[in-house]
Amino acid sequence: MQGGADAEIIAQFSDLTEKAAQRGLDHWAQNTHGRLALIILLDQFSRSVWRDDAGAYAQDPYALSLVNEGLANDHYSSLETPWFHIVFGLPLGHCEGLDHLHRLDLLINLREKIAASVPASLQPIYASLVTQVRDVRKIIAAFGRHPHRNGILNWKSTAGGRLHHQSPWWGQCHFRLTEFPPNMI
Repeated sequence: MQGGADAEIIAQFSDLTEKAAQRGLDHWAQNTHGRLALIILLDQFSRSVWRDDAGAYAQDPYALSLVNEGLANDHYSSLETPWFHIVFGLPLGHCEGLDHLHRLDLLINLREKIAASVPASLQPIYASLVTQVRDVRKIIAAFGRHPHRNGILNWKSTAGGRLHHQSPWWGQCHFRLTEFPPNMI
């Protein structure tokens, strides 16, 4: 979202997002749509509610656990629309950790299946979401994390990480690693 809807999300959903972060809405995960709503609160709305604060990413592990459980209990497969599947899988790419590259490979696979299942008129949009995850995977492989979070999380940035964050395409749907000199990635 890159902050474009922050004010509206904060006004309408900050209390719910905070309650979800405090595990006060765990019962929502008992059904498919409740789980999806909880993932949206934890993975997306938390970034608006706690923009420019480490709290924006503090819910990532919990959101990831909801995704993993939803993949195992068929909540993911019972979602009705391709877009629901896309949103459900977002924490696989957002949550940092030792298994991040493995999860990105899973996300690529899931998105490839989604892209193949949509009508031809929608395939370019969904194919671009596959490309996006492949590009993010390259970034995580190069830096071991999402470098744009370094300042907020008080992590040291490398020259390549600073270049990534300052590039004109940072934050857009497609990351273009070809713009980096080979020795920077």
